[in-house]
Amino acid sequence: MQLLQYIIQQTQISEKSVKNTISLLNEDATIPFISRYRKEMTGNLDEVQIGEIVKYKEAFEGLEKRKKAILKALEEQNVLTVELSQKINITKDLITLEDLYLPFKKKRKTKAETARLQGLEPLAKMIMSQRVNDLEHTASKYTSKEVKTIDDALEGARFIIAEWINERTDIRNNIRRELERYATISSKVIKTKKDDEKAQKFKDYFDWNESLNRIPSHRLLAILRAENEGFIRVKIEIDKERVLLKMEDRIIRTQNECTTQIELAIQDAFKRLLFPSLSNEALSNAKEKADEAAIIVFTKNLKQLLLGAPLGGKRVLAIDPGFRSGCKIVCLNEQGNLMHNENVFPHAPQNQSFDAIKKISSLAEAHKIEAIAIGNGTASRETEQLIKMIQFKNEIEVYVVSEAGASIYSTSKIARDEFPNYDVTVRGAVSIGRRLQDPLAELVKIDAKSIGVGQYQHDVDQTNLKKSLDTVVESCVNTVGVNINTASEFLLSYVSGIGPKIAENIVNYRNENGSFTSRTTIKKVARLGGKAFEQAAGFLRIKNAKNPLDNSAVHPESYGLVDKIAKDLNKSIADLIGNKEILQKINLQKYCTETIGLPTLQDIISELEKPGLDPRAKAKVFSFDATIKTITDLRIGQLLPGIVNNITNFGCFVDIGIKESGLIHVSNLSDTFVKDVNAFVALQQQIVVKVLEVDVARKRIQLALVK
Repeated sequence: MQLLQYIIQQTQISEKSVKNTISLLNEDATIPFISRYRKEMTGNLDEVQIGEIVKYKEAFEGLEKRKKAILKALEEQNVLTVELSQKINITKDLITLEDLYLPFKKKRKTKAETARLQGLEPLAKMIMSQRVNDLEHTASKYTSKEVKTIDDALEGARFIIAEWINERTDIRNNIRRELERYATISSKVIKTKKDDEKAQKFKDYFDWNESLNRIPSHRLLAILRAENEGFIRVKIEIDKERVLLKMEDRIIRTQNECTTQIELAIQDAFKRLLFPSLSNEALSNAKEKADEAAIIVFTKNLKQLLLGAPLGGKRVLAIDPGFRSGCKIVCLNEQGNLMHNENVFPHAPQNQSFDAIKKISSLAEAHKIEAIAIGNGTASRETEQLIKMIQFKNEIEVYVVSEAGASIYSTSKIARDEFPNYDVTVRGAVSIGRRLQDPLAELVKIDAKSIGVGQYQHDVDQTNLKKSLDTVVESCVNTVGVNINTASEFLLSYVSGIGPKIAENIVNYRNENGSFTSRTTIKKVARLGGKAFEQAAGFLRIKNAKNPLDNSAVHPESYGLVDKIAKDLNKSIADLIGNKEILQKINLQKYCTETIGLPTLQDIISELEKPGLDPRAKAKVFSFDATIKTITDLRIGQLLPGIVNNITNFGCFVDIGIKESGLIHVSNLSDTFVKDVNAFVALQQQIVVKVLEVDVARKRIQLALVK
């Protein structure tokens, strides 16, 4: 099967769109570039559709690579027939491919191999012919120094038969179907671990049984984590008797002395070879699906978090709160550069609140602070109350910012390179302040797994997770666009076509030559050739450039077209920008060519209306209920303000201003059926919740969505 046919079959996308997308991918075009600037070629495919093409392209290429390796191995063994070669070449999936290869796979020393070396294969063939009447007499001919008795001869023959049965594709597929339809997964607590404190969070699975094909992804991952941590044992089970009967129906053709030996071989093949292998495969497939579901949840959450509302270019005083160690304060300018840092000790045991208020008030005035960002960790609520007591000379907005991953960033190489002369406390506080100014620019520096918006992110396939998260980060960075004169090296590395090395070169060029004044000067960066420029230019912004299009998402390849439109209207490009009345009257059909169609022209007009518009919302001030400081302050029926801080397939978690987040289960999100949690809530959304249940011992809070 050809690559093109395979992808069309899997995605149901038109042949032209798939063909052109493959061509662009083979030319090293990125998903954001293809989606944004090659709409005519792809038939206006979005990033998700292009991502699907990439996924199936990689799967097909992986399958083809494995086919070549198998064909080569079979040729070397001199066992490759025309028929087998044809079967391998038309195979569409890895499981079927591996089943075809199984009989020829080099095996470690098995019971069947030992029996063959003892000369028992002819006896096995006779038994499988099911035509031997005096089996004991026939078997006696195969006794020897190594095969001492008739029973030993029959047992060895059965080992060989069991291996043949194990290699039969039809038998394996029948058992696979049984596992797919009827397998159950059960778990039992290991008695010695029953009272272990760490095991209590898995208490629900101490005695659990459920259909494998219906188990939700989060539950399967929780069960597998409990097993990995040594608290429970997990079993996969099917109706063994039914499977054995089906196998006998396929294999046994007559009733004679051979029948008993074949029945015993079937039982041995099932117990020792087939079921262990295929039940592991079934569990692995279920885990793969659970991984995929968990990764989808994580990527959705990450995208919402990265595209969270930025405060923008305002001066920020950021506080990393604490009790004994004090509160670390940093002052940042509009670009997020550190202007000042120091410690205050307003809380126990020092209780120097008066001095802290005086110092914060003085710093706010001295550095013309416009907003305050408080980390949401230890002492956050107390610090927020302290700040609200201060009478600032100018109006200052106060925000509570998630600290998730800040400690990871503060000890990272990126942070050390940014602030070589400051300790981790200063770096952490800076990160909190910058997250308020621009969440995307700051969060890309942190390993996404540490941001705290995933579902069992440490349990899923790490390679697939990283690939998916990198794709999301790349998508978000290119959706927003990047100011090439202020962006960090790390942020630049996610721009389409750039990567770490060119990003480093851009920063070096900036340091040596000053700010970029136009997009054309970007070409002067070392190793940033024509292809990289083509992929990156539309996503890089230059504020206050001579050509206003340099601060827009209009690609330089379309500058000539915009110039023509302006000339036809007897206007300058600057006259067009923001002039919705003129732009709406332009007859776009007049400017369509073989390569530029309405989708690109409509994008250009939208960009001219609002050039460089940040697609993200604006940051909103939020306050928790001041009376709720710990889980013991909660009462059933209370209505509380909260912020959604994680979304899963089974509901969402809400920060209500205390250490523990509360859960709104899907059943408490709406009176109607909830198919997708994201249809009802979004990450960082400010909501009102009702307290339904509080389990202080297990630190669990059940909530319902009010509004």
